[in-house]
Amino acid sequence: MFRIATVVFSISIFTYWFVKKSAVGIVKDSLSLQVVNKLPQTLDFYVINNNDPDKNGILEAKHIGKIRPEYYRIEHLKMDKSNEYWIVGYLGKKNLVYFSQHSVPNKNIDQIIEVQNYINQSVKLSDIAKKDVEAYNHENIKLGIWVSLDFLLLFLNLVLLLRKKK
Repeated sequence: MFRIATVVFSISIFTYWFVKKSAVGIVKDSLSLQVVNKLPQTLDFYVINNNDPDKNGILEAKHIGKIRPEYYRIEHLKMDKSNEYWIVGYLGKKNLVYFSQHSVPNKNIDQIIEVQNYINQSVKLSDIAKKDVEAYNHENIKLGIWVSLDFLLLFLNLVLLLRKKK
């Protein structure tokens, strides 16, 4: 009976988590950001939102994705406590080739950013952004490992529950 309750609870938790992670991130009163890659190579883009009005260094990184040349991605940013965001572009895993800082004067107007050249607007801020992106990727790797192990345990419990006794 305990195994049945555990399996049902685990399946419901994972279903909720999967739906929450898979749903489109449209947030009420959010700023739509469109990033267009005009460069000849595919870049891996991240957006970093400074959601701390006290400037204590709390940054939120989001992976926009790999954007091919002449393609775009749209991301929805929650800009309640922030008036700026950074865009970071990587060529490969660790080669930061694009960094730009953008202020948001009007949060009701959506923004379109065209990446037309390899630029690093601020070396100091790009180092901070690089560390934040590395921490974000590290957390995602840890989360992926835990989810894989949990799915393995769930699968084993489900198989043991459903197998026929001899």
